[in-house]
Amino acid sequence: MDNKSLVSIDDYTKEEILEVLARAAEFEKNPNCNLLEGKVVASLFFEPSTRTRLSFETAISRMGGKIVGFTDSSSSSVTKGETLKDTTKMVSNYCDLVVMRHPIEGSARYASEVSDVPVINAGDGANQHPTQTMLDLYSIYKTQGTLENLNIFMVGDLKYGRTVHSLLMAMSHFNPTFHFIAPKELEIPLAYKIFMNKNNINYHEHTEFNDIINDADILYMTRVQRERFADPLEYEKVKNVYILKNDMLENTRDNLRILHPLPRVNEIAVDVDENPKAYYFQQALNGVYARQAIIAKALDL
Repeated sequence: MDNKSLVSIDDYTKEEILEVLARAAEFEKNPNCNLLEGKVVASLFFEPSTRTRLSFETAISRMGGKIVGFTDSSSSSVTKGETLKDTTKMVSNYCDLVVMRHPIEGSARYASEVSDVPVINAGDGANQHPTQTMLDLYSIYKTQGTLENLNIFMVGDLKYGRTVHSLLMAMSHFNPTFHFIAPKELEIPLAYKIFMNKNNINYHEHTEFNDIINDADILYMTRVQRERFADPLEYEKVKNVYILKNDMLENTRDNLRILHPLPRVNEIAVDVDENPKAYYFQQALNGVYARQAIIAKALDL
């Protein structure tokens, strides 16, 4: 893209993904720098966030930049009826880069088209979450030593899980085999099955959560997202379908690592936290380095 925005993970080529991962490793060695000195980043979070917002703010602060914006749209002029176009145009006058989370799918793409500065998508509804994908890829690479030819098991909310959708598209460059474990109501959407078929990606669908995970290199757990359900009864039906317990990991591969975009509700039992195969808290830390690399790329630094 001409303006260096990152809206969807497919805005990056395979080469660009590898370039950003290499840059993330550099930032991990030396996270404190002055690359953003004199620059202002607008952080526009129309939807609640803990890890994404704080890791972006940490990344910007460690790079010497300044942050403006809001953490709740109720404190912005949106409450007065201001359109997304006007908010974006106005804010882009004040900053060098916009980081935005919004509940409506496609909002980040629209913002990138009207903004005068690059836009980084920090999540748009159930659509995409490309910066989470980059930290996921960095976590996979760090723990497996490669991104190629891995068995990746994704569990839980595969219908609304934007992290799942982005990761699936990114891993398509690296010859993965996917196993999708979900109830029928939350299975991977048809559009992504068509994408995998078109790109000759091996995938298998399951409804049972059992010893098939013994073949996994990466076990990617997700929470069932209450906020994506219009009907509370539908949520209640599926919310506790898959819970990972420590004894389920007994016969899994030594190299297995458990990832989760967080927040966790109850889909991973707390006793799993002490298992050396649990990697989700380190994964969250990796978000700072990955986002530093993404910001540097967006601004050609």
